[in-house]
Amino acid sequence: MSADESALTPQNWPLAQLPGLSLRDQQLLQRAGLTTTLQLWQLTQDTLLIETLAARLLIPQRQLLKWISLADLARVPAVGCTYSGLLLHVGIQSVEQLSQSSPAQLHQHLLRLQVMMMRRRDLCPSASQVVRWIHEAQRLPVQPSPQSRKGSA
Repeated sequence: MSADESALTPQNWPLAQLPGLSLRDQQLLQRAGLTTTLQLWQLTQDTLLIETLAARLLIPQRQLLKWISLADLARVPAVGCTYSGLLLHVGIQSVEQLSQSSPAQLHQHLLRLQVMMMRRRDLCPSASQVVRWIHEAQRLPVQPSPQSRKGSA
């Protein structure tokens, strides 16, 4: 495997940068000990933990799963918190799903969404950006590593 094809280090962001998270939501997560996107993403490995945390935070499990999806997509360096919400809006819910996407089809979906929502084609990420996202997603681990689950973020 060439250096270009080696595993990629996932990006980690403060939860405050995750799209759609209100200050109240951030405070709820912070009280639960979650302050970064990687910490939130690590919840994906434990369904019981997701259910328990949603109940503890008094939020619908669906809302927590949305935040986890955004955190997962934000792990892709070229996606980050900037484009994770856009990808979620076109139906991409995970790095694994992104890694299996067709660049041409995904770009077409993104373009349609941008034109429909913003009435501007020029705001759509370029086809080459989409290819980069997919390539980076293919190089990221799908599951958290055992050492990352121990609380390092």
